Amino acid sequence: MLIRHAPDLTEAHVTPREAYLDRRSFLLGSAGGAITVGLGGAVANAAPLSGAKSQYSTTDKPTNLEDITGYNNFYEFGTDKGDPAAYAGKLTTSPWSIKIDGLVSKPATYALEDFVKPHGLEERIYRHRCVEAWSMVIPWLGFQLSDALKRAEPLSGAKYVAFETLVRPSEMPGQAAYFPALEWPYVEGLRLDEAMNPLTILAVGLYGETLPNQNGAPIRLVVPWKYGFKGIKSIVRISLVDKQPPTSWNKENANEYGFYSNVNPEVDHPRWSQASERRIGAGLLAGRQPTLMFNGYAEQVASMYTGMDLKANF
Repeated sequence: MLIRHAPDLTEAHVTPREAYLDRRSFLLGSAGGAITVGLGGAVANAAPLSGAKSQYSTTDKPTNLEDITGYNNFYEFGTDKGDPAAYAGKLTTSPWSIKIDGLVSKPATYALEDFVKPHGLEERIYRHRCVEAWSMVIPWLGFQLSDALKRAEPLSGAKYVAFETLVRPSEMPGQAAYFPALEWPYVEGLRLDEAMNPLTILAVGLYGETLPNQNGAPIRLVVPWKYGFKGIKSIVRISLVDKQPPTSWNKENANEYGFYSNVNPEVDHPRWSQASERRIGAGLLAGRQPTLMFNGYAEQVASMYTGMDLKANF
């Protein structure tokens, strides 16, 4: 259920800074306050980051920070769930730039701090549902993707938004693997109306701190009604295009991973059911819980798919 304010998040949920490794940081100015984006270590000395409470936050209890940062899919660092936490500390996130191009009136390449600065941050506590049938609840800090796209002024021919992840095999060992898990760079895409939906955000932090490397630092996409792999990490390029863009998992296996990838308990993955999910950190006795249509965000997003066959357009 969605509410106007989310009282669940407290200081007790935040891991003490003493538990982190050392890393340098640089300062970003933002409308929502000072943002410090980490450089180097994985979750080391993450800087405090705050944002306004959001009307879109869930009442579900957030997953603890250790699970959010220690149990990840980020194949650029390896295919094991622990690989991102083990190896992402080598990723240099400063300097960082983001290119906005394609069918826009104002294409540009921004330094990260200039890209983020005009936007007030919000704390969005969202359900996160992996296609592997596990889930978390994550308190992101970010801003609406629509605000960034409006700055670029999309042209009338723009129908989709394409995203691209950093390629740096010297710091991302999964990209340097002899038999890579995927074709690099990792790419993703949304229909323009999905990208402009107010639930879709670009996250720069979580749990009141700057975004850890293994969670997609310094900036990542979050689309809470879709499976987690749609949330492309470590973004370096956003392009407005007129045709449906290729996406990494759809290219890898189109029969298992569709372009839309909306959470849908009635459409199973070919190798497992999507009717229920395992909540990470809930304990061995917690069992499984029913998966909600659109991950519980149907009220905000279902109208975008009116008349569509959601089994054919999975």
